[in-house]
Amino acid sequence: MELRIEHLSKRYPNGVQALSDVTLTIPSGMFGLLGPNGAGKSTLMRTLATLQEADAGTARLDALDVLKQKDDVRRLLGYLPQEFGVYPKVSAVDLLDHFARLKGIANGRERRALVEALLKKTNLYDARQKRLGTFSGGMKQRFGIAQALIGDPKLIIVDEPTAGLDPEERVRFHNLLAEIGENVVIILSTHIVTDVSDLCQRMAIMFGGRVVLTGEPLKLLEQYQGRVWRKFVERAELADYHARLKTLSTRRMAGRTALRVLSEQRPDGTFELAPPELEDVYFAAIRGFATEPLQKAG
Repeated sequence: MELRIEHLSKRYPNGVQALSDVTLTIPSGMFGLLGPNGAGKSTLMRTLATLQEADAGTARLDALDVLKQKDDVRRLLGYLPQEFGVYPKVSAVDLLDHFARLKGIANGRERRALVEALLKKTNLYDARQKRLGTFSGGMKQRFGIAQALIGDPKLIIVDEPTAGLDPEERVRFHNLLAEIGENVVIILSTHIVTDVSDLCQRMAIMFGGRVVLTGEPLKLLEQYQGRVWRKFVERAELADYHARLKTLSTRRMAGRTALRVLSEQRPDGTFELAPPELEDVYFAAIRGFATEPLQKAG
């Protein structure tokens, strides 16, 4: 199973170019789509989920034309959008049963068995009779994955699934995604870098409606070995460093400001070499520092 996207573009009526010549090949397994808010990730996800039209380009899931054969795509699709609403007074088991009916599972016994299996898979079986309005954020996200798995989908899209989750729920959600399997295409769209580093074999970074970098997280990290430097600085010094160096990030650590920069050589004797993190790759890409010999998109 492979999803191939070529030259996809979308401009909204207000003039915003949400997608610009997006080309990606996404194999089976977990694929991370990283980018800040407004990068075009959600527009791409909604387009692939057949919820909106593209202005140009193509998308194919194996032999299936995603943009034209929408009914066929929906039969193979599991989708958890960024904003997933539920009926607060309906129980988990009843709403999941309703979704299964909508997916075309008419046989009552088959449907009940499927609903029970999905509630167990998402660790919600004990809460199956509880009203969804009483669920925590993490429980609602797990319910969202349960509905996305109805019908044995071959393409699963999850858009910002861990935003707002506490650390325990985030780990539980990661484990659930990892268990889904390698025989389907799973797209994890997020702005949380560690979600991708923890889960995904391949990734792409979007910025300004474009794909600016693609590759395998581990291989991308290898390309940054010996090129990331760090030091603690005073906040008053930051402007000078920003002007002189390729600043990747600054963060407060134990009351001090940690500065990370990208450089082929030690900027000066006060910097120490740092092991690269995927966050460094991410910031280099969106700041336009990801040039040769780094792997470009395409």
